[in-house]
Amino acid sequence: MADSIVTDELWQEFHDAVNMSSRELADWLRERGAGIDTEEVPDRAGPAVGRQVLDILGRRRVDVTRADAIVMAGVVQRVHDQRGADAVPRAGDAAWRHSLMDFGHDPLRD
Repeated sequence: MADSIVTDELWQEFHDAVNMSSRELADWLRERGAGIDTEEVPDRAGPAVGRQVLDILGRRRVDVTRADAIVMAGVVQRVHDQRGADAVPRAGDAAWRHSLMDFGHDPLRD
C-alpha cells in the first residue's frame, strides 16, 4: 500500500477545523448560492473552496490528492487565522461567520 499524501497531523487538523458535516456544508453552500432572482446549480453553489472541502469530506484518506492536501492546509490556515488562538465558540458579525462557514467551519460550535 502506498503512503498517504496527507500526514496524520494535517488530516486531524483539517477535520478539527471543518466542524460542519458534509450535509450541513452542502446545505449551506446551496443556501449561500441562492439569490432573489436566481439560484446556482446545486453542485456549483457557493465558493469554489467550499465545494472542494465538500468533495474532500466525501473521500477516504487514501483517495486524497496532492491538490486536495493543499486545499486542506489552506483551510486549516484560514480557520486558524480567522479564529486566532481562541477556539472557544463565539459569535462574531454575520459576514465573518458566513465566510468561515464557506470553509465548513461554524465558529459557534466546539
